[in-house]
Amino acid sequence: MTQINLEISKRRAKWNLTAISWMDFSDVSQILRIHIFKKWHLYNHKKPLAPWVNRIISNQIKNLIRNKYSNFSRPCLKCAAAAQSEEDCAIYGKQCNNCPLYANWEKSKKNAHDTKLTVSIENHSQEINDMPADSMEIETVAKSIHIKMEKVLKAIEWKAYKLLYIEGKDEEQAAKLMGYKTSEKNRTAGYKQIKNLKKSIIFKVKKYLYNGEIDIY
Repeated sequence: MTQINLEISKRRAKWNLTAISWMDFSDVSQILRIHIFKKWHLYNHKKPLAPWVNRIISNQIKNLIRNKYSNFSRPCLKCAAAAQSEEDCAIYGKQCNNCPLYANWEKSKKNAHDTKLTVSIENHSQEINDMPADSMEIETVAKSIHIKMEKVLKAIEWKAYKLLYIEGKDEEQAAKLMGYKTSEKNRTAGYKQIKNLKKSIIFKVKKYLYNGEIDIY
């Protein structure tokens, strides 16, 4: 048990998920001990203990971060359009509910996110509700993108773009309004078509933004 406690204590400095105020490293340590105990029957006593314990510790810490934080974090953290900034978005100017993915997160996971995390305005400004003063800037940027996209997208792409990114429809609603049907069991109508259209639209938006053909400043 002493060696297990020693290996766990080595991870204290690496547990930096301080945004989860109700779970400190002492809680994590106890979870790890319980998990090791449950897996103990799998340990081959002919082999060194430390590598086996550390593999379990690493996997369990990854699971804790995923289950307690990553599953509820805003989609921007994994989006290429927001890779260069914690607050800006290459498509919408700011990370906000103009983006359907963000809007869906706001409706389905934001409350859980805010409940689990304790954040400050100084260090986590994006987790704080959008301020009204930003709305005009966001609307102006979005309008510039919409105008450009109407000119360059194919007719079917523009129809999907309007439904998804202007009217805020989800993929299933957009597919129905575009008249898509499916014969596949348990598969939403228009699943592949909408996915392909979104992929093409996002590629074109990124291309024109990268080439500086859309004014977002």
